[in-house]
Amino acid sequence: MYITGSNPLSTQDDVAAALADAGLEVHAWHGCTPEEYNTHIRHVLSNNCNIIIDDGGDLVHMLHTEMPDKLPFVIGGCEETTTGILRLTSMAEKNTLKFPMVLVNNADCKHLFDNRYGTGQSVWDGINRTTNLIVAGKIVVTAGYGWCGKGVAMRAKGLGARVIVTEVDPIKAMEAVMDGFDIMPMNEAAKIGDFFVTVTGCKHVITKEAFSVMKNGAVMCNAGHFDIEIDVVGLEEMALEKQEQRINVMGYRLDDSRWVYLLAEGRLVNPAAGDGHPAEIMDMSFAIQALSAKYLVEHKDELHEKLIDVPKDVDMDVARRKILFWEKSIDTLTKEQEEYLYG
Repeated sequence: MYITGSNPLSTQDDVAAALADAGLEVHAWHGCTPEEYNTHIRHVLSNNCNIIIDDGGDLVHMLHTEMPDKLPFVIGGCEETTTGILRLTSMAEKNTLKFPMVLVNNADCKHLFDNRYGTGQSVWDGINRTTNLIVAGKIVVTAGYGWCGKGVAMRAKGLGARVIVTEVDPIKAMEAVMDGFDIMPMNEAAKIGDFFVTVTGCKHVITKEAFSVMKNGAVMCNAGHFDIEIDVVGLEEMALEKQEQRINVMGYRLDDSRWVYLLAEGRLVNPAAGDGHPAEIMDMSFAIQALSAKYLVEHKDELHEKLIDVPKDVDMDVARRKILFWEKSIDTLTKEQEEYLYG
């Protein structure tokens, strides 16, 4: 088994060392340069891998673009992020995806729990330990109201913040309103927000126009997979001064003496400035990944589609195991009830 990081700041060196001690081949360290990050991926893929467990799509992307000679060795893979699935969908539509990928993020045991509760908690763990600021009484702007955005907004509310959601999807925006949050365009929210968290998977969600109206002391971070949601290049172009305030907190002084702050270089704030998702939520995601990989191997000669949903029985099996772990139980349908519901 060969392992690398999913972005330059996601690796925890002590965990990487422990995995290496356990006999796994690890190519990753915290704070690697973009060049080193890509080199790590190349080292992993050079081993003629059969199953790809991806997180964001960089492994699959490099296989197809730089190392196509390794494609014949691949049975298939799994992708656990929203961003990664967007990349896979684009590849499949262009008919460039060369092997089947299981869309792990679409499994209920993944997005309903990992994205919502895992992201919700780990984002605020990262923000709180990095800034040491109180959240209660502050205005939190959550960009994006998918499952990750729902979790971030929910936890912000629980910490005592007033929450504003920015969205491009009118249905998700309505959900936010009916969940008790305000909605408005980002450039309006930028005028009043104290904390900004991007979770859209899209590029340049917070731009120069927003930076120019932010309050003095505004704090920004990203919980989408790639460091493109906050226009960091634009921010550095605007800033008259750049100064590290604390570890993982970079301050930017703008032309009217306002300071705005960026956490973890605009990369994933949860693993880069915290410990990432709690193990008690990741166990379900990893179980889905492992069982999906097993499914690919067992059905490799039967799979003709390139994008594959997690089989429902796999999803249900993981849920039942989690309930048993909690030492809880639920009802089961009688034969009569099954006949009534399903005929």
